[in-house]
Amino acid sequence: MKELTLFYKPTCPYCQKVMNFMEQEGISVDKANIQDSENRQRLIEVGKMDQVPCLFIDGDPMYESDDIIAYLRQCFCKGV
Repeated sequence: MKELTLFYKPTCPYCQKVMNFMEQEGISVDKANIQDSENRQRLIEVGKMDQVPCLFIDGDPMYESDDIIAYLRQCFCKGV
């Protein structure tokens, strides 16, 4: 299984879209709130920008809520 971490900001509607999908599908991954300065710094160091939502897949960033949802659906929602 790949190491997954979702970088998010609680007030971001696109982050909420991803987290709502995860909740509906029972998907659990590590989460990193970028309001924490260490998490924000890691996001910028690895992803080169502070855009959220961002899903780190084995340390590689994936942006865009629809892309993240499609990836999670492919990995976790068998038979869909």
